[in-house]
Amino acid sequence: MADTNFADKYDMTIGIECHVQLATATKLFSGADNDARDKAPNSVVSPIDFGLPGMLPVLNREAVNLAIKAGKALNSEIARVSRFDRKHYFYPDLPKGYQTTQMYNPIILGGFVDAPLEDGSTVHVRLHHAHMEEDAGKLTHYSDYSLVDLNRAGTPLIEIVSEPDIHSAAAAKAYATELYRLMTYAGVTLGDLYHGNMRFDVNVSIAPKGATELGTRAEVKNLNSFKSVERAAEYEFNRQAVLLEKGERIVQETRGWDEAKQKTTSQRSKEDAQDYRYMPDADIPPIVLSEEEITEIQSTLPNLPSFYRQAWKPLGLDSTVINALLAFQYLAQGIQVIYETGGESAARRNAQWFVSAVGPEDTESSAVAITYLPERFIELAAMVDANELSSTAAKSVFSELLTGAKSARAVAEEKNLLQVSDDGAIAAIVDEVLADPAAAQAVKDLKDGNDKVIGFLVGQVMKKSGGKANPELAQKLIRERVQ
Repeated sequence: MADTNFADKYDMTIGIECHVQLATATKLFSGADNDARDKAPNSVVSPIDFGLPGMLPVLNREAVNLAIKAGKALNSEIARVSRFDRKHYFYPDLPKGYQTTQMYNPIILGGFVDAPLEDGSTVHVRLHHAHMEEDAGKLTHYSDYSLVDLNRAGTPLIEIVSEPDIHSAAAAKAYATELYRLMTYAGVTLGDLYHGNMRFDVNVSIAPKGATELGTRAEVKNLNSFKSVERAAEYEFNRQAVLLEKGERIVQETRGWDEAKQKTTSQRSKEDAQDYRYMPDADIPPIVLSEEEITEIQSTLPNLPSFYRQAWKPLGLDSTVINALLAFQYLAQGIQVIYETGGESAARRNAQWFVSAVGPEDTESSAVAITYLPERFIELAAMVDANELSSTAAKSVFSELLTGAKSARAVAEEKNLLQVSDDGAIAAIVDEVLADPAAAQAVKDLKDGNDKVIGFLVGQVMKKSGGKANPELAQKLIRERVQ
């Protein structure tokens, strides 16, 4: 957490670059498999990815389509003409000697992301641009040698570059989280953070409060979780503040995040700008798009998180519940179907049930259930509304609905969970409880105005009814009899 003393003296400014791996079947310029997860090293590589002489790239049109969808999700403009450039540098994981990217004419222009914070406010982050590029390979370092795996080489990416509009570690985490939701909801990426489908480079600088110029920034590279984005920003704020307090200067550099030690470490200086000798890639024609093409592609975009937040306002759900639902697109879609089909009460109840009862191990089964059988959950909510099931019994039935093939009513009957709401039957049990000498003191206390004891009396009714009595009706009948 940022030191409160430093927070009073310095302002933090953050800009984030996010590399998003596009969910195409093949790579950006070759026909090699784009999914390298759990594959043997150098097993999904083509001669194009190896950079062999005479191999010409062919642009993957689906990657362009996904970039166009991403632009819509990011509230951006799509360039009618965009071009690829060569970024020259030598490194073992880049056998061509250059990376194909979009330096001068990116496909996505401007845009913004509104990310909700935990306190209910929103951070508005403008985007400078997003460009398409290919990924490099992967180096694994050992004590005295390194191994190169080119499975990732040529993987299609878009790099989303934000403006420096973020001023706290919490806001950085919120932005990264919302960006992830937008890209996964839009179908742009698979969103597997463990395998690096989205990687965040966090640029952090600090300056004395009231300063008109930004401080010298440090870039923390390749963060692959929202929590690491937050903690790396916090650490950098404190590290830089300590240096300034000592009268030392901040060095512009690239730093890495050590998850085990929860600290950043210096990797290389960026004091001297490297000349990448950018030049147009003559082997790849420009991407020329018409307004009709863009509109048609973007029309296939599903509902995004902002749609659900707006649609669910009448439900009065807590922000933590909404965020938990939005963490899984299938849940958001399922609750919306229940809302549109079964109404507010059904949606509200099921939102709470899914958030509280569905654990990581239930994700697959609950996805199938809510996607293909929403009527089960609507029926369950209706049974609770009709006082046929208690809230506790409903949770038991809900758990069965996630994996079973029966209806809510069938499960409730099988488990003998249906409540008795017959006035006559419950009245008889209430009279029996009130006549029991063991309840005499509670009855006296209730008459004397001690309202807490009614819980004991209702409990006795529930016990004698085997848990089937409607507790609300039981309480009503007790109050009528004890005046």
